Amino acid sequence: MLRSLLLPLSLVACTVHAQEDKILNLYTARHYDTDEALYANFTKATGIKVNRIEAGDEALLERVRNEGANSPADVLLIVDASRLYAADQAGLFAPVKSAVLESRIPKDLRSANGTWFAFSSRARVIVYDKSAVNAADVQRYEDLAAPANKGKVCTRPGSHPYMLSLVASVIAHDGEQKAEEWAKAVVANMARPPRGGDTDQIKGVASGECGIALTNSYYYVRLMRSKKPEDRAIAEKVTLVWPNQSSWGTHMNVSGGGVLRNAPNKDAALKFLEYLASDEAQAYFANGNNEWPVVKTAVAKNPELESLGKFKADALAIAEIATRTPAAQKLVDRAGWR
Repeated sequence: MLRSLLLPLSLVACTVHAQEDKILNLYTARHYDTDEALYANFTKATGIKVNRIEAGDEALLERVRNEGANSPADVLLIVDASRLYAADQAGLFAPVKSAVLESRIPKDLRSANGTWFAFSSRARVIVYDKSAVNAADVQRYEDLAAPANKGKVCTRPGSHPYMLSLVASVIAHDGEQKAEEWAKAVVANMARPPRGGDTDQIKGVASGECGIALTNSYYYVRLMRSKKPEDRAIAEKVTLVWPNQSSWGTHMNVSGGGVLRNAPNKDAALKFLEYLASDEAQAYFANGNNEWPVVKTAVAKNPELESLGKFKADALAIAEIATRTPAAQKLVDRAGWR
């Protein structure tokens, strides 16, 4: 009788395991229309259904921490190197071995221990009002601290991850002492207290409230591509600069993710990350937010983004930027960059 029961039970176990492998639970900070096609194509190619929860990076990180070992999440996708570093330091990601990811994602765009991988990149650029600011005065991040730009600079709060990553890169290139002197001078040059998002900074320049602002490149391109005439008019009123072309190049950041340590569907999770590294997925992943693919063979078809031209990107490894963000946080606090 016992033997007769074992076979059906083993078959049930195999069936349950097979069903689990057909599901991927995704926590993502991405919420772009083109991602719908990305998920649909992944399911079509693998038969794995994508269940997802969308929220902000901080909310997702907090959720995964609170859920602990009982978390249903398999993959976490978030933006900015500082947040990827925070998730890694909290032990949320599991190290994975994948010949696909290691061959397609450059070493400088993934963690050294194989816990997270970048899937798209963006630049942190300067925009300015050419009627109020001399172009020669805004060619470098260092220029934001120059006396000529007194009362003209607008930024997000210094504690925002986008700002922390930039400050971390300045620390890496110039050292902590010079970076702090720079940060204090930037604060002294501000036209208003830091507030709002990057789009608000661009609007501040367009309205004349600010002369200069920092923004991620995709916010500017989003306004360029908008169907709203008023958005396109804002983009037309400001001029974009690729900073530091004569030195270390324009600061780059990423969006990316990894397999969570307590993922119940690890095989499906790895398949999903490998799919994100495919040429097909890279195009969706990048174009959805006006970014660049990280895989060399992938092509993003985005005329507005391409119209901005070629530029020299900072070659600093993303992981190196990420590890310096705690020091950057202390620095902006000391500088009063609230």
